[in-house]
Amino acid sequence: MTENPTGPRRPAALTRAKALPAWSLLAAGAVAGGLLGGGYGLAKTPSYTATSYVIVVPTEKSDPASALGFAQAYGRVATQLAVLGDAQVWAGVPVKTLKSSVQTATSPDAPMVAITATSARPDLAADMANAVARALTRHADNTESTTNVELQQFARATKPIEPSSASAALTGLVGASAGGLLGGLVLLVRPRRTTGEPGGRPASVPGPAVAADAHGQL
Repeated sequence: MTENPTGPRRPAALTRAKALPAWSLLAAGAVAGGLLGGGYGLAKTPSYTATSYVIVVPTEKSDPASALGFAQAYGRVATQLAVLGDAQVWAGVPVKTLKSSVQTATSPDAPMVAITATSARPDLAADMANAVARALTRHADNTESTTNVELQQFARATKPIEPSSASAALTGLVGASAGGLLGGLVLLVRPRRTTGEPGGRPASVPGPAVAADAHGQL
């Protein structure tokens, strides 16, 4: 039986992968990631965000501390069905759309509620934010005699002129960073060349028969 002194042959693709310079994997990953990220940014529908602000004002029978506490409460109530059910009339969209598109935020230092709406249409984003703010103010007016605070609109939402979603350039940059990172990981796990042997092939070991013949000639 004929011995193979060079050992088992490696796949051609594996040999080519080992022969590539280290920077080529990083560059290929960054380019591929940048193209995918940029394509995603171009294909994705841009979204617009508009924010309306309402402020809680204490009456003569209340104090600023109470107003701050009610602001926190109104921030949670704003996205409930009782408020959104009235807001859908002015916004012209169903409650389900308002529920998924409107968010609120409050501050621990100021008795203010920020009502933010997001939509693919800039005018609809402003309409939804203002509609929820209006409905919340109406509900607060109905309970003013009990809460001793008044809810007033501080600033209306305006139609945004620029999308709030990430641009194609930004998604491309993120994709290039992720692709470069992936290329670096591939570089770490790829097979390494065996030192001391040209071409990366392992040193051959003579078979038993060859070793015996060499011993007999000594």
